[in-house]
Amino acid sequence: MVRACGLLTAQKEPVPLKSIEVELEVRDHVAAVVSTLNYENKENKPLEAVVVFPLPGDAAVCHFSAKIGQTQIVAEVKEKQKAREEYDDALSSGQQAFLLEESDQSPDIFSLSVGSLPPGESASIRLEYVTELSVQADDGLRFCLPAVLNPRYQPQGSEGVQVTSVPASLVPYSLSFSARVSSPRPISKVESNCSLDPLQDLNTDQTQATVKLAAGHKFDRDVELLIYYKDVHQPTAVVEAGQASAEPGSLMADSVVMVSLYPEFPQSVTSSVASCGEFVLLMDRSGSMSNSRISSARDTLLLLLKSLPMGCYFNIYSFGSRYEHIFPKSVEYSQQTMEEALKTVVQMEANLGGTEMLQPLKHIYSQPCIPNQPRQLFVFTDGEVWDTKEVIDLVKRNSDSHRCFSFGIGEGASSALINGMAKEGGGHAQFITDTDRMQAKVMQSLRFALQPAVVNISVIWDLPKEVSVTVLSPPITALFPGQRSLIYAQLSGQSSEAAEGCVTVKYSLAGHPSENQLHFSLRPAEDTGLTVHKLGARTLIRSLEEGEHRGWQDTKVKEKVVQLSVQSGISSSLTAFIAVFNNNGEAIQGPLLHKNILKHGEFLKARTKTFTHNSEDQNYGARIKGTFYVFTCRIIIIRSSFCFIFGFSASVSEQQTRDPLLQLVSLQEATGKWLLDPALPTALGKTNEEVEKSKPVLANKEIWATILALIWLHGLKMDSKNEWDLLAMKAASWLRAQNAPWVTECVEAANLLLGCSVMKEALGL
Repeated sequence: MVRACGLLTAQKEPVPLKSIEVELEVRDHVAAVVSTLNYENKENKPLEAVVVFPLPGDAAVCHFSAKIGQTQIVAEVKEKQKAREEYDDALSSGQQAFLLEESDQSPDIFSLSVGSLPPGESASIRLEYVTELSVQADDGLRFCLPAVLNPRYQPQGSEGVQVTSVPASLVPYSLSFSARVSSPRPISKVESNCSLDPLQDLNTDQTQATVKLAAGHKFDRDVELLIYYKDVHQPTAVVEAGQASAEPGSLMADSVVMVSLYPEFPQSVTSSVASCGEFVLLMDRSGSMSNSRISSARDTLLLLLKSLPMGCYFNIYSFGSRYEHIFPKSVEYSQQTMEEALKTVVQMEANLGGTEMLQPLKHIYSQPCIPNQPRQLFVFTDGEVWDTKEVIDLVKRNSDSHRCFSFGIGEGASSALINGMAKEGGGHAQFITDTDRMQAKVMQSLRFALQPAVVNISVIWDLPKEVSVTVLSPPITALFPGQRSLIYAQLSGQSSEAAEGCVTVKYSLAGHPSENQLHFSLRPAEDTGLTVHKLGARTLIRSLEEGEHRGWQDTKVKEKVVQLSVQSGISSSLTAFIAVFNNNGEAIQGPLLHKNILKHGEFLKARTKTFTHNSEDQNYGARIKGTFYVFTCRIIIIRSSFCFIFGFSASVSEQQTRDPLLQLVSLQEATGKWLLDPALPTALGKTNEEVEKSKPVLANKEIWATILALIWLHGLKMDSKNEWDLLAMKAASWLRAQNAPWVTECVEAANLLLGCSVMKEALGL
């Protein structure tokens, strides 16, 4: 029985974490986050607390400081093992110390060790990071403040403590959250999945605004902000001056440019879809996918299967502690294979145990590719794997043979996993925090997958002769319409303030060479706070880590990562932030209590004894000077980007009745047509008699049924068009191929029956 959780005192009382304050500043598509955590040790003994929490996987952690009483110290970035040794030495000599480090398994998990806090003492910890905001399907820019850290499943035999959750109502500390948004373009609106106070404009042209989280926020979900600007697709370039005090010739001393491009594709390409491809769908069926998640996943697979083109191949895998597949190998898409797959899909439950993605991926990649059928892999998961880097590395090694489209489902999906798979697989990542939005986002990615791949991508710089460029970003491997591409580059040398640069992205699309060009001023922007340098350093550090993390065989690369991390003040997998308070050096009186919230894989292995899966309040012996007790329970998890939040969102109840749209979609044939089935009138909200009576006398039944369905979709479900657009295109294509008479009469009769006024041309006929 799980009976204790979180940071607990010896009397099983809540931790000393009192409150979290989060301040967000968004400038165009870049966010700077400042989080302040306030602690108080109410124990009668010194306390060490170890808190594990998430951050966005692509965040650049750039500042860490601590304040005890009236004394404040700013942490330094040091090589990780040295930082750990300094931390342990400080505790053993009676000093207060703070250690912040990134997990060895996943770059979106961090550990904060608050060491040797004396009885009755308070501490305030400040952490800052910067990150880019991702572009969503509806052109909103998404910021996510994680609020739930899901247990990362660990296979039997791996190290780690088992974790669970407790109700959000038991969380003893508070969260305050405020955001300031500014942009060269007017702010249209700011939306959230949480209650917000009204948006406050700070000027008349609506380019600056503030917003706050409404009072009474529950710790049951990520705090997601969607920011909408006018003309969001405008390409931009920001040049930032270097730091005068930095070592000459280093990244921090030179100027850095951040280029944001939105490639423009011809309408003829974006409106067309391929009629080939091998579509492999990999669905998470672990226990954490239960209730509304698996229900929404089933509905999404239905839409996907109905929208696939005739002539393609497909297969569906599902995984948990083990994996299953519907067909031994990918099969050609037909009415028979589609029906066979759907029979399995409707019976899918979240009953396959843990979350082991590596083995099904290895099996998929072991299957030979089908000639002239480009492989497209769709991965659906709540992201609760423990071997994130191994999974991403496997996708990268097979990137030449496929494109990978990844979907993070629910609160707490690992951004490092979801973004990493899509990036290395040349695909696109989507995060789905509301089940009602899953279908729309997945169908957008399917449209991307059905469009021709962009190939032969190159970036060309045209700069004054006295300026040289060193690109910090990895090569661009994928371009999609409406999606932003970011490039960071170091600019060395001097130029006049009036000087200009130019960057050109060239590529080939559907056999046609294309290019997008951006001219920009080399004059540095003002008051940027080295944000571009921090993001550029983070980009280069991640690129080096991803290329060398398997064993770090290349010592020079390892040294470069450490050097860059220390110079830029940006955390990495090889470094950590360390702050030590030099007090009077007297030995701590009494045993030091150690509170550990989560042990992630081998995380913290260097400083703690190994936890067992079933340990409950076991004493693991001594460490450092004096007695050091490790009290462990089966612990809950917290997730916060600075909400250290216990708990997991309550699942939404299943729909009592099936959505009429899904009812209609389920009746469509693989070819795109509908049959005049008795279930069709029910889905349309009509009787069999009404549908039969309205049919033009000489019209073919299948033509009539298909036009009825299309009129219903175009006339009554336009708000969901991005979900059914592809299957409607398939239906229109089937109708055109029939070259049947009475189409005009059927359109008129269907409009009359359904109370619509849809033009024949709107159907694509």
